[in-house]
Amino acid sequence: MEKNHKEKVLLVIVELKKRKSGWSTSEIRDEMEALVVACGGEVVGDVICPLATPTARYYIGEGKVKEIAQECVLKEADTVIFNHDLKGTQQRNLEESFKIKTIDRTQLILDIFARRATSREGKMQVELAQFEYLLPRLVGKGVELSRLGGGIGTLGPGETKLEIDRRRISEKITRLRQDLKEVASERALKRKKRQEFGTPSLSLVGYTNAGKSTLLNTLTQSDQETKDGLFTTLDSLSRQLVLPNHQKAILTDTVGFMHELPHRLVEAFKATLEEVTQADILVHVLDVSHPQFRNLYEAVGVVLKELEAQDKPTIVVLNKIDKLDDRHWVQHLRENFEHAVGVSAKTGENVSELLAMISALLSSRLVEINIDVPISRMDLVNLAHEEGQVISVKYYTDTINIRATVPVHLAGKFYK
Repeated sequence: MEKNHKEKVLLVIVELKKRKSGWSTSEIRDEMEALVVACGGEVVGDVICPLATPTARYYIGEGKVKEIAQECVLKEADTVIFNHDLKGTQQRNLEESFKIKTIDRTQLILDIFARRATSREGKMQVELAQFEYLLPRLVGKGVELSRLGGGIGTLGPGETKLEIDRRRISEKITRLRQDLKEVASERALKRKKRQEFGTPSLSLVGYTNAGKSTLLNTLTQSDQETKDGLFTTLDSLSRQLVLPNHQKAILTDTVGFMHELPHRLVEAFKATLEEVTQADILVHVLDVSHPQFRNLYEAVGVVLKELEAQDKPTIVVLNKIDKLDDRHWVQHLRENFEHAVGVSAKTGENVSELLAMISALLSSRLVEINIDVPISRMDLVNLAHEEGQVISVKYYTDTINIRATVPVHLAGKFYK
């Protein structure tokens, strides 16, 4: 494909009559288009397919197959993308009918992840998800799996040719799982050291493009790259957060969630998402400027439940209030959550209120000290200023009286 040529995509939105997701057909279609754009493609048309029951041969009915084939010619489409998962035989049969590449939503998302992964861990996680996707689709597919360089949905997992048998793919999956297990062990070791030092951890979670990376930058004065688009951040990133009371915490940005996020992706990214399960507090970033923000909130809840992290103390950050014409209803929305605050991560509005909320939730990790230390221990005065909030420091002939609020794990240094 030429570098400047945008791949023309025809979307097929299947409406399963028995399936109620809370998402309208137009919303599903718009999100599919956003996924295509994230892959550098262009949607040139769509076909809506109401369906009672999927068929074995094509997933959809033969009448719709003919209609889509005609649309492909009319719109000069390069690729057809379905919003539901296709079996290998269905995909092959559809491609024979359409005469062009045909993929499904999971393959599209995997392609975005493959493009975004930069770290060794991220690449391994994507590769694992891709191989697990390919394995059940090998039967009847043969060498045509090797279509690298053919645009969306064809960014392969590692090798330039995929004339790989089932046994070799199974071996690769086993090896990748083992490698990721080692990565998880290394991550757990780092986390244990942080816990031993008493540093609390917070994890940013939220729907993709909710503004998590922007909030991380604002809270920690970082310069993580941010873009308006789906899944722009894939590799987790941790930064130190210094709260107004001088208490320090670790703030971690994680991969964005999505409704019906492919299960194999959640599984593959378990090592990274352990940061969510081990966090002391979750900071759920919700884009309240999105017309379907309630659906976004529920979709994140589904993934958190899958990770068994749904009961963790959570602050809901009602983000992007700078985009709202009327903000009064945001105040009422806050009342639906135990801890919530309306902010603009972009402009910094109300971020101080968010920091105060985090400080309040972490206050149980602080203790007030009132202690006399030798006059020679100015290092303890400095420590109180650096790590805690000093109430008063009084100097006497032989001693210094320090009254301060400090992290519990540091209190022993003063009392020694």
